[in-house]
Amino acid sequence: MRTFNPHSQHPARALQAWQVLVGKAMNRQTVTYEGLSILMYRKPAAGVLAGILGHIAFYCKQNALPPLTAIVVNGAKGLPGDDIPVADLGKLNEHREEVYCLNWYNVYPPTEDELRAAYEKRA
Repeated sequence: MRTFNPHSQHPARALQAWQVLVGKAMNRQTVTYEGLSILMYRKPAAGVLAGILGHIAFYCKQNALPPLTAIVVNGAKGLPGDDIPVADLGKLNEHREEVYCLNWYNVYPPTEDELRAAYEKRA
């Protein structure tokens, strides 16, 4: 059985984050960066999520999915981080509503290779 571990690369961690975010989206919830890092690493892990969430953000954008990363926010402002592409922050509530309205359980999760390819193609 494979598990996510401290040595997992960003595409693997992005798949792990995808699972968490889908559960949050289906319950119409946001999650803080700290909260997500605690769920993934079992401790606060400041500064490690930008690249991981970038894989998800670019995958969503390239596959015409709502920006799943729009539900990840910092604790102080309640907004996504500057390094996470969410499209138009002026329409953040609209983006979140799109995320909440999609039946994510009906979407096959991306593979690590698909997440990696989306991130590499981001430019």
